[in-house]
Amino acid sequence: MTQLHAQADERTRLLKGARRIVVKLGTATVTDREGGMCRERVEPIAQSISTLMKAGRQVILVSSGAVGLGRAWLGLRSSHKLDVVTKQACAAVGQSLLMNAYKEMFGAFDVKVAQVLLTESDFAVWRRYSNLCHTIDKLLQFGVLPIINENDTVSTAELQAIAAGGRTAAFSDNDRLAALVMSGLEADALALLTNVDGLLRKMPSKTPSKTPSLGLRNKNATPAEVIPLVTEITTELRKLAAGPSGGGRGGMTTKLEAADIAMRCGGAAVIADGRMPGVLDRVFKGEAVGTAFLPRKKMKGKHRWIAFAADVQGCVMLSAAAKAALSKDQTSLLISGIARIKSRFAAKDVVSLVDRQGREFARGIATCSSHDAEESLGRTGGSLIVIRRDNIVFL
Repeated sequence: MTQLHAQADERTRLLKGARRIVVKLGTATVTDREGGMCRERVEPIAQSISTLMKAGRQVILVSSGAVGLGRAWLGLRSSHKLDVVTKQACAAVGQSLLMNAYKEMFGAFDVKVAQVLLTESDFAVWRRYSNLCHTIDKLLQFGVLPIINENDTVSTAELQAIAAGGRTAAFSDNDRLAALVMSGLEADALALLTNVDGLLRKMPSKTPSKTPSLGLRNKNATPAEVIPLVTEITTELRKLAAGPSGGGRGGMTTKLEAADIAMRCGGAAVIADGRMPGVLDRVFKGEAVGTAFLPRKKMKGKHRWIAFAADVQGCVMLSAAAKAALSKDQTSLLISGIARIKSRFAAKDVVSLVDRQGREFARGIATCSSHDAEESLGRTGGSLIVIRRDNIVFL
């Protein structure tokens, strides 16, 4: 059996056997061109989710669309740029519309739903993250479908991060939010439904594009080639990603980030077209739909939180020798290995570790404050442990 055949069989085995599943619906899937709920697309997905649940699988739904629905309901044109406060108002209006629509749709299939609205603090603080996961786990035990979205009415991290072109919190899009939920709940698979067929090698066009990008449908264009299987997210794959798709906040870049987290959780991920009839049924029958990402070596739960969800409070620059010792000898970080404390932190804060060039290569939970560390710098011996080895994660 060739490696490709073995990987295809592994895809089928993982997705057919997935018992706990996170499904993320993007704005382009949830809403229509006028900004209203696109029942034509969403109702079949709701039916597929109910079928999965009745077959004994547990499903968590992460859904975008609140801002878009609120915008349409308030009569704000899609071409008009909104400030953050207006987007928050749209989210407040749209979230109730979104949940009401889901309650009706899933009620038709005898599925009870629960609303879970989250902010970055629910992920950045370990105790809150742990409590959140326990609550969702209890809902699943009751046979309820948790429907999760960021609480844009009070949280501006997602709304501002996209505008500023950078990430300012544990998540700044629902793709990453879905991956963090998957990580916390130890889910087996993550399905990201969007408005493209998967990760594409090139833009579909009559004339092949010289710049690989995220492809959109064009009835007059030649179809783009979908990458069916990914075992590692390389630099070349990241170059295939593009910016935000129409109506959404993320793009293929955020989906690759989410898939990367899923792979490091020891689970599978799939990016597929939410407009495709029976897409979820086909994905979890193990069919070759969209782009599948196969799991890598699983990180410990606390390590995943440190790497992907925690709020980083401080930064220290390490000497070349200390970086080598951490990487090769798996030692704790002693004060003698710190070249400079770049920003302050308290004990139990998550701290970024950078090399002499300022490149972050690891994170860890501090055993002491930056004040205590500064007082120990330069002292003979240098035996103060700043971060213990079991609390260090390489990125």
